[in-house]
Amino acid sequence: MKKENVRVKCNDDFELAATLYRPKKIAGAIMIAPATGIKKEFYHSFAAFLAAHHYGVVCFDNRGIGASVKGDINEVDASLVSWGALDMSAVLDRLMSEFPNQKYHLVGHSAGGQLVGLMHNADRLSTMFNFACSSGCIRNMPLSFKFSAHFFLGFYISVSNFLFGRTQSQWVGMGEPLPRKVGQQWRKWCYGKGYVETEFGDEVNDHLYDALDLDSLWLYATDDPIANLENVKDMIRIFPKMKSEIIQLEPKAYGKKQIGHMGFFRSKNKELWSMALEWFDDQGQ
Repeated sequence: MKKENVRVKCNDDFELAATLYRPKKIAGAIMIAPATGIKKEFYHSFAAFLAAHHYGVVCFDNRGIGASVKGDINEVDASLVSWGALDMSAVLDRLMSEFPNQKYHLVGHSAGGQLVGLMHNADRLSTMFNFACSSGCIRNMPLSFKFSAHFFLGFYISVSNFLFGRTQSQWVGMGEPLPRKVGQQWRKWCYGKGYVETEFGDEVNDHLYDALDLDSLWLYATDDPIANLENVKDMIRIFPKMKSEIIQLEPKAYGKKQIGHMGFFRSKNKELWSMALEWFDDQGQ
């Protein structure tokens, strides 16, 4: 397996930082789409695992995150909409050019699966494997978590944007600092239903959410207060033609103390990764 850091140019000429994983022989190609504010390095071990099993893989930083920050983050024109429509579309184009004539799959972590319908080329995907991907609707979160969610979404984002011109997510353990509009849309969408559906008819008019008919597998952990079953179903609802299967991960059933919103991709939980590999192998036949 060969690892290579590259730059990916989007349609608006913005360049993203990405990492390609090239296997010695190839069974398909996979794009790993990150959660909000999470850098591509977080997915390295998982990507290397997939490449070791003959899949070409690309990981990337959305604009305004990690190595895809140009200068001052406050000057980066980024939103959740641009992450899906521009960034994810460009990364899939690059994956297809690097690994031509393959079946193309998406691994969506939280936002990475939420935003797929904004991609103009999402119909080139054969399958989607999501973990912790849901609408994030605050009204469906457990009462014990709602105070924290209301604090971050309803108060912290607005105050941080006002004081610093960006959302200082890192100060509350929520990933990297976020460009102002990313934080604003995150807040708005989690207070609605269907996440990006909140923007339909406003900033989102052209999309493929109602057209995608690919096979998808949605995993969620029972100790994740954000991507709980109700919110997973609420997200799936806006993909009316998609064939979707939901799998619940109970940490104790796998000998784990916790999995949560991030745990699937951590090396300490690598025994879970065979679920993704088996999915892609089965879909590739």
